[in-house]
Amino acid sequence: MALHPEILKELTKGSAADAWGVIVKSATEIASKPLAVGNAPSEVIKRDREIGALDNFLSASGWDLWSSFGDSVERTSDRLARWWAEPYSAKAVLILDGLSLRELPWLLQGAKERGFKLHEVSANASELPGETNEFARALGFGSRSQLQNNGGGLAHRLQPAQTESLDMPWKDCEGLVNGAPNWVFWHHWPDSKIHDAAVAGQGLDTLTKDAADQLTSDDFWSFVERLATGRRLVITSDHGYAATGYFPDAEGDVGQHLKKTFSSGRSVAGAGEAGPFVPPVALQLNSPHGAHLLALGRRKWKSQGGYPTLTHGGLSLLEVLSPFVEVTK
Repeated sequence: MALHPEILKELTKGSAADAWGVIVKSATEIASKPLAVGNAPSEVIKRDREIGALDNFLSASGWDLWSSFGDSVERTSDRLARWWAEPYSAKAVLILDGLSLRELPWLLQGAKERGFKLHEVSANASELPGETNEFARALGFGSRSQLQNNGGGLAHRLQPAQTESLDMPWKDCEGLVNGAPNWVFWHHWPDSKIHDAAVAGQGLDTLTKDAADQLTSDDFWSFVERLATGRRLVITSDHGYAATGYFPDAEGDVGQHLKKTFSSGRSVAGAGEAGPFVPPVALQLNSPHGAHLLALGRRKWKSQGGYPTLTHGGLSLLEVLSPFVEVTK
């Protein structure tokens, strides 16, 4: 699918920050259109391919824009810290691990249907690489598990707050939310499902059906309501994910290089070998988490045990953008 000529014109006439503004706005608009449970799997795949046109631009001719991604798109960790500093009397953050822009329609539709007021709907940047521990550290936690059983401590950026981190049914999570004014609740879904469904024969279709079930369920929205009662609530994520099962295969020298460099992953720490390819198939980037080599764009390659059909950590839009939804009730 080709980029609309008007979008292509906007991407090439302004600054890098202007280009990223257009890219994030376009991806969010594509992903956030209403969804119906019956046709969600096919519609999500269609949208994924539409956003793929932006990814193809960013890997074929606009790849130099990635060097300014961290400066041009506000990181979710920074956005949360800025939001937390607002003078609200009580607030809560629900981090759904691995939630991507694909799942945004269920949040918007569910909030509207169940009487929540939407205050902000936007998209922000993951850490680079888009991994759970990097996001936890960006918030001042040692790891995701630190939040368990109110173990967040006094050194993180969302002070003061009751904290929790687990992978339990929504109904059980609801029962854990006490009357503390401020909450940070990090739930392991959908990342736990992403890794379960990342095998051959499953993938985006399986995950889309599960997301529809989870995010339209009474139990989920009862949990959200508990967090939002008397509080401003933000629902967001640490990173998204790539539907790599639909990525084209990298062949020949490119495939061999990517297999040797990344194995079954999408990033490696340190100063790696990006290869001699033009346009590049990997980029060396520096972030607050140090130097990393990251796989660029939409490619998969042969690896031992088969390349996962869902994964994260590389440079494609649905990996590195997270929804940010603020609600009250």
